[in-house]
Amino acid sequence: MTAVLPSGRALSGAAFATLLLIALMMGANHVAARIAFNHGVDVATAVVFRSTVTAGVIVALLALQGVRVRFTTRQRRFLPAIGLLIGVQSLCLYSAVARLPVALALLAFNTYPIWTALWSALVYRHKPEPATLLAMSVILFGLALALDVLGAASGLGAAGQWSRIGAGVAFALAAGATFGLALVLTQHEAGDVDGRVRTATTMGCAALVALATVGVQGGFHLPDAAAGWGGLAALTFLYGTAFTIMFTVLPKLGVVGNSAIMNVEPVFALVLGWLVLGQSIAPIQVVGALVVVGAVVVLGLRKR
Repeated sequence: MTAVLPSGRALSGAAFATLLLIALMMGANHVAARIAFNHGVDVATAVVFRSTVTAGVIVALLALQGVRVRFTTRQRRFLPAIGLLIGVQSLCLYSAVARLPVALALLAFNTYPIWTALWSALVYRHKPEPATLLAMSVILFGLALALDVLGAASGLGAAGQWSRIGAGVAFALAAGATFGLALVLTQHEAGDVDGRVRTATTMGCAALVALATVGVQGGFHLPDAAAGWGGLAALTFLYGTAFTIMFTVLPKLGVVGNSAIMNVEPVFALVLGWLVLGQSIAPIQVVGALVVVGAVVVLGLRKR
């Protein structure tokens, strides 16, 4: 099976399988996070563990590969800002995962292409392409179905449904908004920085943001059961391994950057959430989820 990169070049079977593996691991990371949250771990503690280990692994890879790290003045100015945004995004997304079914949290976060287009227009005066505007409407329609915004599938009505999901959706949308801004700043201000170096710096900054949050809330909240320790270890391993594969294996397979194929992560999360956590959503919500994922993937794979 092959797909087409935005450049129009065919994606090999090995690259396609690797991208799906990364999406699976990222989806599993959020399911593991929910297990940890259910057993005493708080969001900031999870982000500290995850980000610190990931940054450490990538720094070790940089040292082993002899990568020379140099930044321009502009890059030194913007990389901390990008790292701060990723730190906020990490805290917001895990906060959404702690409050919503994992797949729904990731779907609401997957509105980030909309936020990216909005930030690009606001900050750099780039007018969105017609395809982007069309995808925005499709994504929002699918998200409305997936979240059951009128409460028809749940039987709670709109008010009851939003009282149940409102906080989680707000966190997920905030995560999408901050991630979208981080992507725009990265493209325009730090796009020429080595991806491994950029990830190490952003993960380091994210760890510092989460560590500051831990300090404000009075310390780490560690697991109170073996399952919690397993969830914390799994989310750290899965996230760190996915990023390591992304920056070591994918370049050798000819994949540049993050392919849109990895946006099938919510689909994997939907299946894993059902199998592992017993989370389920109504059939119409599944349809909405597929609409969102399909629109995001098509938007990312379109030829430019």
